Amino acid sequence: MTSLKGRLFVAAAVLCLLAPYARALQRGDERNALKSYYTAEYLAFKKRIMAEFVKTGPGKFGEFVKRSKAGKDKGGDKNQKVIAFTFDACGGSHSGYNEKLIAYLRREQIPATLFVTGLWIEQNKAVFAELAKDPLFEIENHGLLHRLCSTEGRMMYGVHATRDLGDVIDEMELCARKIAELTGRRPLFFRSATAYTDELSLKVAARLGMEVVSYDILSGDATKASAKTISGNILKGARHGAVVIMHFNHPEWPDLEAMELVVPELRKRGYNFMKLEDFSVKP
Repeated sequence: MTSLKGRLFVAAAVLCLLAPYARALQRGDERNALKSYYTAEYLAFKKRIMAEFVKTGPGKFGEFVKRSKAGKDKGGDKNQKVIAFTFDACGGSHSGYNEKLIAYLRREQIPATLFVTGLWIEQNKAVFAELAKDPLFEIENHGLLHRLCSTEGRMMYGVHATRDLGDVIDEMELCARKIAELTGRRPLFFRSATAYTDELSLKVAARLGMEVVSYDILSGDATKASAKTISGNILKGARHGAVVIMHFNHPEWPDLEAMELVVPELRKRGYNFMKLEDFSVKP
């Protein structure tokens, strides 16, 4: 991993933790924080999923980028150049909403995929409902508590990790259910905190009906980089099918200014923008 990636995830680890849940983790009672989610139906469901993978090892641990329906762009020209902008909302003490960034996406009609945590939803219910109704945006799963999904508790860059297979199921499934309950649409994609997972977590996500997505272009917004640096990172990595990772829960970060720089240039280069659910590329 490059030093830029390292700085990004160190910053994200600090900025994306919700204080009450962090205190719960420090006391070792995350289970109590999740108690209200543990209905009899859910616990039976979770038990069945765990039984299916009881003999499966964790496999490799790292960052993964997956694609859906490889080789087909829905209703589009196979020769077109497409980029997917994805924006995370992690939750935590910085759990706000970059209203000006979202307004720019709407004004410019730029489809975007929004990965949200259960924490962020809880703190921004009205905003979440508004975004979920807008067909310009696709709502996807960033985990219930913004945990790095590892079935053996491996951590990266100080970000809290799931402790075992059961925790991975909680992180993925409980947020998926929350999103589905509020929107009527179950998420298709999952992004782990830090984008690190192990291979068993990938299999679990697939079993739960979701595909794990990482990124191709690291914008660097979480490193407190300038708009010029962020736009430069995106333009440098631009290629057909690339997935860009940014954030929309930090109004103080220059994501808007970076987009104002990068979007006109990408359009000059012939790029179109799509939500993840609307496009895929050949590996």
